[in-house]
Amino acid sequence: MSPSHEDTSDPTLACSSESQPSAEFSAQERTLLLQLAHDSITAAVEDRELALHPPSTHLAECRGAFTTLYLRGELRGCVGYVSPVTPLYRTVAETARAAAFEDPRFLPVTQEEASELEVSLSILSRLEVIRPDDVEIGRHGLLITLSGHRGLLLPQVPLEHNWNRVTFLEQTCHKAGLPANAWQHGARIEAFTAEVFSDRDTKRH
Repeated sequence: MSPSHEDTSDPTLACSSESQPSAEFSAQERTLLLQLAHDSITAAVEDRELALHPPSTHLAECRGAFTTLYLRGELRGCVGYVSPVTPLYRTVAETARAAAFEDPRFLPVTQEEASELEVSLSILSRLEVIRPDDVEIGRHGLLITLSGHRGLLLPQVPLEHNWNRVTFLEQTCHKAGLPANAWQHGARIEAFTAEVFSDRDTKRH
């Protein structure tokens, strides 16, 4: 299965690289998933198939995830599944490839660039409907939906911009192409948490 345009490549789905502490994934699992992302991109630029096998029961659980790519410190692509549609190891491989070659904001990654990419992964919890007053900055990411419009911001985004809860809700509405106050007027608000880690964290380079 390839990432769908609606759930992944949409530029309204903002990405970032700052990590939040979490203990779900071990250092070994993090390293394995990051390497899998790199291997998926390398296989694509070399026009060869990547053999995918479940590394463990844990990494075979269906989870939503985003892969964010950086080149020399600049964003180079970001694609993800909001919903848990495939096993995590496949989600990482598919979204890494899509971030490198299908993000409409960027030209496809070249073979020369592939070896220089830094990967950041955001592994999402399941979406849950949440009341606006219960949104916690630094803990929750948001998905706001109304009348066919949808926008998503990862948990680390409001921290980077020093937003308060109301601004976070308004900015997520803005990403969805909705009025800033749509969260007060019938929009569906769903929250998730994310465990974020990158090559820099695991000292890959």
